[in-house]
Amino acid sequence: MSLQTILSAISSFIWGPPLLILLSGTGLYLTLRLGFLQIRYLPRALGYLFARGANKGKGDVSSFAALCTALAATIGTGNIVGVATAVQAGGPGAIFWMWLVALLGMATKYAECLLAVKYRVRDKYGFMAGGPMYYIERGLGIKWLAKLFALFGVLVAFFGIGTFPQINAITHAMQDTFNVPIIITATVVTVLVAMIILGGVRRIATASSVIVPFMAIGYVATSIIILIVNYDKLPAAIALIIHSAFNSQAALGGAVG
Repeated sequence: MSLQTILSAISSFIWGPPLLILLSGTGLYLTLRLGFLQIRYLPRALGYLFARGANKGKGDVSSFAALCTALAATIGTGNIVGVATAVQAGGPGAIFWMWLVALLGMATKYAECLLAVKYRVRDKYGFMAGGPMYYIERGLGIKWLAKLFALFGVLVAFFGIGTFPQINAITHAMQDTFNVPIIITATVVTVLVAMIILGGVRRIATASSVIVPFMAIGYVATSIIILIVNYDKLPAAIALIIHSAFNSQAALGGAVG
Protein backbone atom coordinates (compact mmCIF):
# COMPACT_ATOMS: atom_id res chain seq x y z
CA MET A 1 0.00 0.00 0.00
CA SER A 2 1.46 3.36 -1.05
CA LEU A 3 1.83 6.38 1.24
CA GLN A 4 -0.61 8.34 -0.92
CA THR A 5 -3.25 5.64 -0.48
CA ILE A 6 -2.77 5.66 3.29
CA LEU A 7 -2.98 9.45 3.47
CA SER A 8 -6.08 9.48 1.26
CA ALA A 9 -7.78 6.93 3.52
CA ILE A 10 -6.91 8.96 6.63
CA SER A 11 -8.12 12.17 4.97
CA SER A 12 -11.41 10.56 3.93
CA PHE A 13 -11.99 9.32 7.47
CA ILE A 14 -11.10 12.62 9.17
CA TRP A 15 -13.10 14.76 6.76
CA GLY A 16 -16.02 12.37 6.59
CA PRO A 17 -19.66 13.18 7.37
CA PRO A 18 -19.38 12.65 11.18
CA LEU A 19 -16.75 15.36 11.64
CA LEU A 20 -18.43 17.75 9.21
CA ILE A 21 -21.76 17.30 10.99
CA LEU A 22 -20.03 17.80 14.35
CA LEU A 23 -18.32 21.01 13.24
CA SER A 24 -21.41 22.48 11.59
CA GLY A 25 -23.64 21.25 14.41
CA THR A 26 -21.42 22.89 17.02
CA GLY A 27 -21.56 26.16 15.11
CA LEU A 28 -25.35 25.92 14.82
CA TYR A 29 -25.73 25.10 18.54
CA LEU A 30 -23.57 28.04 19.61
CA THR A 31 -25.31 30.35 17.14
CA LEU A 32 -28.70 29.51 18.65
CA ARG A 33 -27.52 29.59 22.27
CA LEU A 34 -25.78 32.93 21.74
CA GLY A 35 -28.76 34.42 19.93
CA PHE A 36 -27.08 34.86 16.53
CA LEU A 37 -24.32 36.82 18.21
CA GLN A 38 -22.24 37.03 15.02
CA ILE A 39 -24.98 39.13 13.41
CA ARG A 40 -26.39 41.12 16.33
CA TYR A 41 -23.08 42.22 17.84
CA LEU A 42 -20.93 42.74 14.75
CA PRO A 43 -21.29 46.58 14.74
CA ARG A 44 -20.57 46.70 18.48
CA ALA A 45 -17.51 44.48 18.05
CA LEU A 46 -16.13 46.79 15.37
CA GLY A 47 -16.83 49.72 17.65
CA TYR A 48 -14.87 48.15 20.50
CA LEU A 49 -11.99 47.44 18.17
CA PHE A 50 -11.43 51.05 17.16
CA ALA A 51 -12.87 52.83 20.22
CA ARG A 52 -10.77 55.07 22.40
CA GLY A 53 -9.33 53.11 25.29
CA ALA A 54 -9.78 49.76 23.52
CA ASN A 55 -6.07 48.99 23.95
CA LYS A 56 -5.83 49.57 27.72
CA GLY A 57 -6.26 45.93 28.66
CA LYS A 58 -3.74 43.54 30.16
CA GLY A 59 -2.59 41.92 26.92
CA ASP A 60 0.81 42.13 25.27
CA VAL A 61 -0.43 43.77 22.06
CA SER A 62 -3.24 46.11 21.04
CA SER A 63 -6.62 44.83 19.93
CA PHE A 64 -5.91 46.05 16.39
CA ALA A 65 -2.58 44.21 16.33
CA ALA A 66 -4.30 41.07 17.60
CA LEU A 67 -6.86 41.37 14.81
CA CYS A 68 -4.14 41.80 12.19
CA THR A 69 -2.27 38.79 13.55
CA ALA A 70 -5.42 36.68 13.26
CA LEU A 71 -6.15 37.97 9.75
CA ALA A 72 -2.57 37.22 8.69
CA ALA A 73 -3.37 33.53 9.08
CA THR A 74 -6.80 33.87 7.45
CA ILE A 75 -6.50 35.99 4.33
CA GLY A 76 -4.39 34.31 1.67
CA THR A 77 -4.11 31.03 -0.15
CA GLY A 78 -6.88 29.43 1.91
CA ASN A 79 -9.43 31.91 0.64
CA ILE A 80 -8.31 31.50 -2.97
CA VAL A 81 -7.19 27.89 -3.29
CA GLY A 82 -9.85 26.64 -0.87
CA VAL A 83 -12.70 28.17 -2.84
CA ALA A 84 -11.28 26.90 -6.13
CA THR A 85 -10.98 23.41 -4.65
CA ALA A 86 -14.57 23.55 -3.41
CA VAL A 87 -15.98 24.64 -6.77
CA GLN A 88 -13.94 22.02 -8.59
CA ALA A 89 -15.15 19.27 -6.25
CA GLY A 90 -18.78 20.29 -5.78
CA GLY A 91 -19.64 22.79 -8.48
CA PRO A 92 -21.00 26.33 -7.95
CA GLY A 93 -23.40 25.16 -5.23
CA ALA A 94 -20.45 24.48 -2.92
CA ILE A 95 -20.07 28.24 -2.43
CA PHE A 96 -23.49 28.41 -0.75
CA TRP A 97 -22.48 25.84 1.84
CA MET A 98 -19.18 27.59 2.44
CA TRP A 99 -21.12 30.78 3.16
CA LEU A 100 -23.38 28.93 5.59
CA VAL A 101 -20.60 27.09 7.41
CA ALA A 102 -18.57 30.31 7.63
CA LEU A 103 -21.54 32.09 9.23
CA LEU A 104 -21.99 29.32 11.80
CA GLY A 105 -18.26 29.10 12.34
CA MET A 106 -18.18 32.70 13.54
CA ALA A 107 -20.02 31.63 16.68
CA THR A 108 -17.55 28.80 17.23
CA LYS A 109 -14.63 31.17 16.75
CA TYR A 110 -16.15 33.62 19.24
CA ALA A 111 -16.43 30.85 21.84
CA GLU A 112 -12.85 29.75 21.22
CA CYS A 113 -11.48 33.29 21.58
CA LEU A 114 -13.53 33.94 24.71
CA LEU A 115 -12.23 30.79 26.37
CA ALA A 116 -8.66 31.54 25.25
CA VAL A 117 -8.80 34.94 26.97
CA LYS A 118 -10.59 33.63 30.07
CA TYR A 119 -8.05 30.88 30.73
CA ARG A 120 -4.87 32.56 29.50
CA VAL A 121 -1.83 32.79 31.76
CA ARG A 122 1.50 34.56 31.83
CA ASP A 123 4.41 32.32 30.97
CA LYS A 124 7.78 32.31 32.67
CA TYR A 125 8.99 35.06 30.36
CA GLY A 126 6.14 37.37 31.33
CA PHE A 127 4.16 37.04 28.09
CA MET A 128 0.50 36.08 27.77
CA ALA A 129 -0.12 32.50 26.66
CA GLY A 130 -3.49 31.06 25.76
CA GLY A 131 -5.36 28.85 23.38
CA PRO A 132 -7.21 25.53 23.29
CA MET A 133 -4.51 23.68 25.19
CA TYR A 134 -4.90 26.09 28.10
CA TYR A 135 -8.68 26.06 28.38
CA ILE A 136 -8.75 22.29 27.90
CA GLU A 137 -6.38 21.92 30.85
CA ARG A 138 -7.63 24.75 33.09
CA GLY A 139 -11.30 24.73 32.06
CA LEU A 140 -12.03 21.05 31.49
CA GLY A 141 -9.27 19.81 33.76
CA ILE A 142 -8.04 17.27 31.19
CA LYS A 143 -4.29 17.80 31.11
CA TRP A 144 -3.44 14.84 28.88
CA LEU A 145 -5.88 16.03 26.21
CA ALA A 146 -4.36 19.51 26.31
CA LYS A 147 -0.90 18.03 25.73
CA LEU A 148 -2.24 15.90 22.91
CA PHE A 149 -3.81 18.95 21.26
CA ALA A 150 -0.51 20.86 21.50
CA LEU A 151 1.36 17.89 20.02
CA PHE A 152 -1.05 17.61 17.09
CA GLY A 153 -0.89 21.37 16.63
CA VAL A 154 2.86 21.13 16.04
CA LEU A 155 3.09 17.87 14.12
CA VAL A 156 -0.08 18.11 12.03
CA ALA A 157 -1.16 21.73 11.79
CA PHE A 158 2.22 23.47 11.77
CA PHE A 159 4.26 21.00 9.71
CA GLY A 160 1.33 19.76 7.64
CA ILE A 161 -1.85 21.62 6.80
CA GLY A 162 -0.57 25.02 7.90
CA THR A 163 2.90 25.66 6.52
CA PHE A 164 3.43 23.35 3.57
CA PRO A 165 0.39 24.29 1.44
CA GLN A 166 1.15 27.98 1.96
CA ILE A 167 4.78 27.84 0.89
CA ASN A 168 3.91 25.42 -1.91
CA ALA A 169 1.38 27.91 -3.31
CA ILE A 170 3.82 30.84 -3.01
CA THR A 171 6.81 29.12 -4.60
CA HIS A 172 4.84 27.65 -7.50
CA ALA A 173 3.06 30.94 -8.14
CA MET A 174 6.40 32.75 -8.39
CA GLN A 175 7.79 30.03 -10.63
CA ASP A 176 4.79 29.86 -12.95
CA THR A 177 4.28 33.64 -13.15
CA PHE A 178 7.77 35.14 -12.99
CA ASN A 179 10.00 32.07 -13.64
CA VAL A 180 11.65 32.45 -10.22
CA PRO A 181 13.21 29.14 -9.10
CA ILE A 182 11.44 27.50 -6.19
CA ILE A 183 14.59 27.32 -4.06
CA ILE A 184 15.12 31.10 -4.29
CA THR A 185 11.54 31.94 -3.30
CA ALA A 186 11.61 29.42 -0.47
CA THR A 187 14.90 30.80 0.85
CA VAL A 188 13.70 34.42 0.79
CA VAL A 189 10.40 33.53 2.49
CA THR A 190 12.23 31.48 5.14
CA VAL A 191 14.59 34.34 6.00
CA LEU A 192 11.80 36.93 6.17
CA VAL A 193 9.58 34.71 8.30
CA ALA A 194 12.47 33.86 10.63
CA MET A 195 13.23 37.57 11.14
CA ILE A 196 9.64 38.07 12.31
CA ILE A 197 8.94 34.84 14.20
CA LEU A 198 12.17 34.85 16.20
CA GLY A 199 11.30 38.30 17.52
CA GLY A 200 8.42 36.91 19.56
CA VAL A 201 4.74 37.71 19.70
CA ARG A 202 5.20 41.48 19.79
CA ARG A 203 7.28 41.56 16.62
CA ILE A 204 4.76 39.25 14.95
CA ALA A 205 1.94 41.60 15.93
CA THR A 206 3.89 44.67 14.81
CA ALA A 207 4.70 43.15 11.42
CA SER A 208 1.10 42.03 10.99
CA SER A 209 -0.17 45.52 11.82
CA VAL A 210 1.91 46.91 8.96
CA ILE A 211 1.45 44.19 6.35
CA VAL A 212 -2.10 42.95 6.89
CA PRO A 213 -4.00 46.23 6.29
CA PHE A 214 -2.42 46.55 2.82
CA MET A 215 -2.99 42.86 2.16
CA ALA A 216 -6.63 43.03 3.25
CA ILE A 217 -7.32 46.21 1.28
CA GLY A 218 -5.69 44.72 -1.81
CA TYR A 219 -7.65 41.48 -1.42
CA VAL A 220 -11.00 43.21 -0.97
CA ALA A 221 -10.30 45.83 -3.66
CA THR A 222 -9.36 43.17 -6.19
CA SER A 223 -12.54 41.23 -5.40
CA ILE A 224 -14.67 44.35 -5.79
CA ILE A 225 -13.01 45.21 -9.12
CA ILE A 226 -13.72 41.70 -10.42
CA LEU A 227 -17.36 42.03 -9.36
CA ILE A 228 -17.69 45.46 -10.99
CA VAL A 229 -16.11 44.31 -14.25
CA ASN A 230 -18.46 41.30 -14.35
CA TYR A 231 -21.52 43.00 -12.83
CA ASP A 232 -23.79 41.83 -15.64
CA LYS A 233 -23.06 38.19 -14.75
CA LEU A 234 -23.75 38.52 -11.01
CA PRO A 235 -27.51 37.74 -11.04
CA ALA A 236 -26.98 34.60 -13.10
CA ALA A 237 -24.02 33.54 -10.94
CA ILE A 238 -25.97 33.94 -7.69
CA ALA A 239 -28.94 32.07 -9.17
CA LEU A 240 -26.62 29.26 -10.29
CA ILE A 241 -25.08 29.01 -6.81
CA ILE A 242 -28.50 28.77 -5.12
CA HIS A 243 -29.89 26.38 -7.72
CA SER A 244 -26.85 24.09 -7.53
CA ALA A 245 -26.54 24.12 -3.74
CA PHE A 246 -29.02 21.44 -2.77
CA ASN A 247 -27.27 18.27 -3.77
CA SER A 248 -24.80 16.02 -1.96
CA GLN A 249 -21.93 16.85 -4.30
CA ALA A 250 -22.21 20.57 -3.57
CA ALA A 251 -22.21 19.97 0.18
CA LEU A 252 -19.15 17.76 -0.14
CA GLY A 253 -17.37 20.37 -2.23
CA GLY A 254 -18.10 23.05 0.37
CA ALA A 255 -16.70 20.82 3.08
CA VAL A 256 -13.55 20.20 1.06
CA GLY A 257 -13.08 23.94 0.54
